Amino acid sequence: MGKPSEAVHDGVHAAVTRAHREEWARVVATLTRRFGDLDVAEEAAAEAFAAAVEHWRAEGVPPNPGGWLTTTAQRKAIDRVRREAKRGDKQKEAQVFFHDDPPEPVGAIEDERLRLVFTCCHPALAMESRVALTLRMLGGLTVAEIARAFLVQETAMGQRITRAKGKIKAARIPYRVRSAEDLPARVTGVLSVLFLVFNEGYLATGADTDPVRQDLTAEAIRLTRLIRTLLPRDGETAGLLALMLLTEARRPARVSATGELVSLDEQDRGAWDRALIAEGHQLVRERLASGIAPGRYQILAAINAVHTSARDARDTDWSQVVALYDQLVRIDPSPIVALNRAIAVAELDGPEVALATIDRLGDRLDGYHAYHAARADLLRRTGRSTESRTAYDRAIELAGNSGETAYLTRRRDQLG
Repeated sequence: MGKPSEAVHDGVHAAVTRAHREEWARVVATLTRRFGDLDVAEEAAAEAFAAAVEHWRAEGVPPNPGGWLTTTAQRKAIDRVRREAKRGDKQKEAQVFFHDDPPEPVGAIEDERLRLVFTCCHPALAMESRVALTLRMLGGLTVAEIARAFLVQETAMGQRITRAKGKIKAARIPYRVRSAEDLPARVTGVLSVLFLVFNEGYLATGADTDPVRQDLTAEAIRLTRLIRTLLPRDGETAGLLALMLLTEARRPARVSATGELVSLDEQDRGAWDRALIAEGHQLVRERLASGIAPGRYQILAAINAVHTSARDARDTDWSQVVALYDQLVRIDPSPIVALNRAIAVAELDGPEVALATIDRLGDRLDGYHAYHAARADLLRRTGRSTESRTAYDRAIELAGNSGETAYLTRRRDQLG
């Protein structure tokens, strides 16, 4: 029998990549529920996907890839537990996993993937650890991708995730939320996680990935909808859902036919999803009508509502956008918020004013590609082409998204 053709290899690679995007969280969540150990779940899932590459090339892609991966991962996990169960108590503990005993109660949340998020977002963990761990376990993001999202070194991020898993295991944190009363204490961390999962999908940082990963944006929206069902009066949950919907509505116009990201002012607004925009606007209006001071996600949603209300980029109410950023700065005085506010200020007061603000952020945002991209654009608009080219070069060097790299390269090359 001859070797599999190159086309077969490419087809299997595509199938495994697609399955990883669609099934990783489900497989990990299923194993976490059964084995109660995040390390076992993650490593067994990774082994199953590695096995899929070999087996699917030889036997073909199965009709139900998710089922195949889950079954294979469970076998890998059982093999691992048996290897580690070498004596007494460990052997006794391991026996639990080798029988089809009734699963423990799921608590207040029935969805397995959402329970996984809440497990990783336990209050016993530091907020940064909650977010990083969930991005790894739910989104299947690599440590390098998560490190880029946090603007930290890959080694440091790997250690953070390892410590978080160890703490969950040592504290015997259960894979469930005991009651609905426990939800509000954890929801802030959960929303932070889902926001970053969505952002990773909307501007994917991984090498050799599509510029936009709809699987991640769709999963973040799905889980946020579930949380809104559980906590219908939580303003920030509604705000985050509105923010996601208004951002997702623009996705059809986000990438050009050549795979280049399209900036907001150049997008075909006729291609935007009007149903998602209407739903997002309704959520924003409901929060405004509540009379309760808005939080971070509600303000970001309101900013997006202003953008999606304009039929043309020239009709954008930039004074309202800046006023909303002024509110946001008061509750989130981060350099990234200051950067985004300055970009809006440029539309009101001109690029020179905005540039002066952005230059003061350089020490804190030098490793952030969007800082250099914004600075390059403002320098271009002020006629400082040489400095603009240098800034574009730095942004291209730091950008991890293929579509964004193509966009920045074109803008740099237009300088002549």
